[in-house]
Amino acid sequence: MSTDTRAAPETAAPPRGPVRVERRLPRFALVGVYLAGIVLGAGLSALTGFSIAAALVYGVVLGTLGVYLVTRAVQGRRKATDRLVTSLVTTAFGIAMIPLISLVWTVLDKGLARFDGDFFTMSMFRVVGEGGGAYHAIIGTLVITALATVIAVPIGLMTAIYLVEYGSGRLKRAITFFVDVMTGIPSIVAGLFAFALFTLIFGNDARLGVMGAVALAVLMIPVVVRSCEEVLKLVPNEYREASYALGVPKWRTVVKVVLPTAMAGLGTGVTLSVARVVGETAPLLITVGLITGTNLNPFDGRMATLPVFAFYQLTQPGTATQAFIDRAWTAALLLIILVMALNVVARLISRFFAPKTGR
Repeated sequence: MSTDTRAAPETAAPPRGPVRVERRLPRFALVGVYLAGIVLGAGLSALTGFSIAAALVYGVVLGTLGVYLVTRAVQGRRKATDRLVTSLVTTAFGIAMIPLISLVWTVLDKGLARFDGDFFTMSMFRVVGEGGGAYHAIIGTLVITALATVIAVPIGLMTAIYLVEYGSGRLKRAITFFVDVMTGIPSIVAGLFAFALFTLIFGNDARLGVMGAVALAVLMIPVVVRSCEEVLKLVPNEYREASYALGVPKWRTVVKVVLPTAMAGLGTGVTLSVARVVGETAPLLITVGLITGTNLNPFDGRMATLPVFAFYQLTQPGTATQAFIDRAWTAALLLIILVMALNVVARLISRFFAPKTGR
């Protein structure tokens, strides 16, 4: 008979003395402390001459300080520092949202007065007071923006493909430099460029929809180049190398492998570039001008656009001043809706057309 001589495993002895339990503050307590600081700040502002800005400043400082001190007393210095940074970041976010919320609220409040059927179905032809609408401006905006997209997207996409797939050396660095410069030029410069280009051909009295499309295309091209370039860089090199290993030429690899893989990002970048220029006013003031009727031909005469329509309605009101101001606010509201819709479309493209990598 054999006996097992192995020693039994030793169990760790329980710690001696009282066990330290970490104390935690409930979330509602921190929120209550912060709100108490806001109330105290409002009271302090009332004592020194009430001001909304001063009340917010006092309240934010006192609320943040209160959260830090309470957390320091209960949970220690490390957790208190984390709460302090969280309060500062949240406060910064709230401050950044104030002008945005104020803008949206103001435009909605003033723009809904004329957000009716007549605004979308009538133009300003022979309208000198109340009534009328922005049908001609909506059509002009859509036509000019579509034409600018047709001009800018092929140029920007081809440039991005060259920079990622073919470019090297000084030429690539020069193109990158000029794209960066074009990204930061004022929009009025793009309008002056288009105006100078067409006046050399058609004279100083030329005002055409295509002129505005060219000006917007100048603003769109660097945005398209930058966004498409970054998306193409995200395509894994293994895809390219696998295609080359099968004997596929480079141009076909770009067309059949790289572009389909990056299609979602390319669509998002193009959509955001359209949203970038749809509300531009300065270049269209110079190149397109304004008419009260509807013109569907960008190569024949002036065209109305929503930004220019809103500008003239606000700055040059007629006898019925309030009617002009109402139309201007409604045009601004419609522009915000267009930009928001384009951003939503960009998100949907990025979500539904992204390549599926899972099995």
